[in-house]
Parts: sequence; structure tokens; C-alpha cells
Amino acid sequence: MPLFEYDCPGCGRPFEKLVRSASQADAVLCPACGNPHVKRKLSTFAVKGSSAGSRAAPVAVSPGGL
Repeated sequence: MPLFEYDCPGCGRPFEKLVRSASQADAVLCPACGNPHVKRKLSTFAVKGSSAGSRAAPVAVSPGGL
């Protein structure tokens, strides 16, 4: 399940939410004030790769940075 980050324009609170499917990502409510008009933030993620005989360190990749 992906973990999405959100901001609530109503109360200004940032929060995270585990979402089971992409269709449920549009039906998230702010846990503080119940506002249904939350904004999903673009999140960074880590990519870890390796090749035969070498160790690769995790690399942080930002959205649009590829």
C-alpha cells in the first residue's frame, strides 16, 4: 500500500495516509478537521539498486528528477 503525503488547506495540517488503491486516494479526509478538499503533495522516494559484485548506496530521487 502506498503512503501518500497531504496538506489540508482548511487547517494547514500536513499528514500521511496509507491508501489501498488509487481510487481511494481521491476520497481522503483531513484527520484534524474532516476537510474533504485536501491536497496530495509530491513526495520523494528512495531507490536502491545493485549490480553483481558491488554494493550500491540508496539514492534519493525527487519527482521529475529522472
